Amino acid sequence: MHKIIVFGATGGTGKLVVEQALEAGHHVTVVVRNPGAFTIQHQQLEVIKGDVFHAHTFENAMKDKDTVVSCLGIQKREPTTVYSEGVSNIVNTMQKSGVKRIICLSAAAVVVPPKGTFMTKFIAKNILQRIFKYSFADMLLMEKMLPNTNLNWTIIRPPRLLSTKPKGKYRVTINEPIDNPNQITRSDLAEYIVTHLDDKKTFKGLVEVSE
Repeated sequence: MHKIIVFGATGGTGKLVVEQALEAGHHVTVVVRNPGAFTIQHQQLEVIKGDVFHAHTFENAMKDKDTVVSCLGIQKREPTTVYSEGVSNIVNTMQKSGVKRIICLSAAAVVVPPKGTFMTKFIAKNILQRIFKYSFADMLLMEKMLPNTNLNWTIIRPPRLLSTKPKGKYRVTINEPIDNPNQITRSDLAEYIVTHLDDKKTFKGLVEVSE
């Protein structure tokens, strides 16, 4: 059993990570700004009111945890520091508490996929990187920050996320571009996270996943 603390647990992927981690028998702590809006209930679940921009709100919750999972995200297309500043606050708190393992979600299109099809590359460069330019810029800051820590970090870059039933099958690469990244269900992405909490092959690694 792992003691996991999840940030971004109210989002589509974060909620599934929590559900699947609980089903796997782990103890899960979630840090949310509005605990009343978090509807999952379980005897192995602890809900903490906190904010990634204010580290003191989750310092106590970080103690004795095995793994941190960041599924942070924003819906608005405006400048943000939720990834860079938010994860930096999480990292600093981890270091104070002696927690070494963190898994962070980024996005495949933060860079033009080297092994994508012509259409995939075109969409990433000319559409997605323009629409989500602020989010992607901040994700890249987060990605550059983590390697400068002493943590066992893993960055996951998923492609387009589908809120559909899991396929139960997907491809994975570690520290190398994946061929033709296209899409993955949120449930399958959550399954990958929960089943690789302590996978040493992914430590200090950039993971790409896709159907």
